[in-house]
Amino acid sequence: MEKGIDKIVLAYSGGLDTSVILKWLKETYNCKVIAYVADVGQGEELSGLEEKAKASGADKFYSVDLKEEFVKNYVFPAFRANAVYEAGYLLGTSLARPVIARKQIEVALEENADAVAHGATAKGNDQVRFELTYMALAPHLKIIAPWRQWEFKGRSDLIAYAQEKKIPVEATLERPYSMDRNLLHISYEGGILEDPWETPPADMFKWTISPEKAEDEPEEIIIGFEKGNPVTINGESFSPADFLDYLNKIGSRHGIGRIDIVENRFVGIKSRGVYETPGGTILNIAHRALETITMDREVMHLRDSLIPRYAELVYYGFWFAPEREALQTFMDKTQENVSGEVKLKLYKGQCMVVGRRSPYSLYFPELATFEAGESYNAKDAEGFIKLHGLRLKIWHQKGK
Repeated sequence: MEKGIDKIVLAYSGGLDTSVILKWLKETYNCKVIAYVADVGQGEELSGLEEKAKASGADKFYSVDLKEEFVKNYVFPAFRANAVYEAGYLLGTSLARPVIARKQIEVALEENADAVAHGATAKGNDQVRFELTYMALAPHLKIIAPWRQWEFKGRSDLIAYAQEKKIPVEATLERPYSMDRNLLHISYEGGILEDPWETPPADMFKWTISPEKAEDEPEEIIIGFEKGNPVTINGESFSPADFLDYLNKIGSRHGIGRIDIVENRFVGIKSRGVYETPGGTILNIAHRALETITMDREVMHLRDSLIPRYAELVYYGFWFAPEREALQTFMDKTQENVSGEVKLKLYKGQCMVVGRRSPYSLYFPELATFEAGESYNAKDAEGFIKLHGLRLKIWHQKGK
């Protein structure tokens, strides 16, 4: 037992890892362990967790519905910034970890706990995301990361321990892949996916239908925005969580949102991830389309130059860092006039923009038209081009 630790709050999922961790914490620290579950949209995976946790030795159990907070305060701010990490990852897991860890800290403070614990592995990003949040919000709490402390080497060791201690888990050595689910996405990694040449099995996908088997008729939808936030689908208003849930259902039946990428983890390892993000994919496309008619060119270009940095901060776990918060202020400033509607056609895995309109539109047909008009003097273009070409003439005549 480590001196000064009488109570630990564990981020608990009910899977093999956290079930073993719960028992291991009690034996190692000889203290009370509180199992804390955050509902960010895992669905049926949350069924029966209280009974399972207490059967594994939990002294107390918390289950907290964070779906609305997750979407409103984490997903929507990131989507206002068009945050995409590397080759198209819409940050589903990255955005869920800080909201889970933040509430875990609240539970720990309420329970007067001495420590918080998580089940993230020592090679992944999640250990960083959890612990940076802990350190930002409650630096006095002890952080326990069992995968960096215990003697277990892998899944077979955990299964043997669970059987020995009669921990109620259903697990075998067959592990085709690991899965993480929330309202924004489902991610798959590990196991057979560790070979980047291996095609993901067709029955792996839990959310979206295969594009080849999607509906044969396209569907048009209209998404309404207010200051960069989505608020309506086909004129119907939704709360943030209900909006994303409904959009997920629409996108899933059209096979939208599947990606297979190799990304660079923060710890320096390349990792293959397969993702299903149906609603998020549609939302990202719609949001960018509305910006094209409502954002000033130079503001957009400046904002776009900052997207990789913003996304990197979120991916790395710096949600509560001052630089992310400062960037968020800028991102939100750019969204003041991003209000209006976007019309999209969904078909066989594709999401196509087919219309956009806004009361703040900067698009003027009389300027854009190829027909003659009084708003634009064609002769002005001649001087404009000559001035921009002056330095090129000098460079090629003298500079070389």
